[in-house]
Parts: sequence; C-alpha cells; structure tokens
Amino acid sequence: MNLVDSCGWLEYFDDGPNAGFFAKPLEQTARLVVPTICVYEVFRRLLSQVGRGPALEAVAAMRQAHVVPLTDALAMQAAALGAQLKMSMADSIVLATAHAHQATVWTQDAHFSKIPGVNFKTKS
Repeated sequence: MNLVDSCGWLEYFDDGPNAGFFAKPLEQTARLVVPTICVYEVFRRLLSQVGRGPALEAVAAMRQAHVVPLTDALAMQAAALGAQLKMSMADSIVLATAHAHQATVWTQDAHFSKIPGVNFKTKS
C-alpha cells in the first residue's frame, strides 16, 4: 500500500518538478490510501489558489483511492507518534494512517526524511 502526503498530491496536480516521483503511487489507486487530513489540506490549498471547481476535481481524484477517516483510535496513535517524533498534528496523522494500513509514505516534506517506511524526495 502507498500513501502520498498532501505535498505530493499538490506537486502532482501542479505538474511540478517532482510530479513524476509521485505519479507511480498516485496512479495505482487500488493500492493507495488517503487520510482525510490530506483531503482537507489539498482542498484548502487549491480552493485558495485556483478556485472551487479545480479543488473539487482534485478531491474527486483523491476519492478514487481508499479515503481513511480519522477515528478516535487513529487519533490516539497519531498523538503518540507526534509526541514521540515531535511531529505536527497533520504529519502524525499521515504517519499513523500509513502504519495502520502498512503503507509506504511518499513525500517531499523534510520532516519525514529520516523515518523508516518513507520514500522521500527533496523538493526541487
């Protein structure tokens, strides 16, 4: 399983320099999990940058994968990871979701660079 962090979705939708890095996991929707926090972050950013229509189209693409809601158990796991690794709320939810689904995290967020089970590419 794979999980692409919000920055990867945004890079892909923007056809940024690292879009190709994220294309493989994003295009294998049967093996892709999407935390609801990523839906929030992507929708919010695109809503402010390009408007409602493109933001809704992006979310429709994200919904082709398995969207994972934030449950109380997942929130507690995320909180424990966040405290242990000194991560933000969103990053700890992403990591906890990946752990819960045995997924590899794909990201260009430097906070993840040294965490096992993460495919990290430096932002160009």
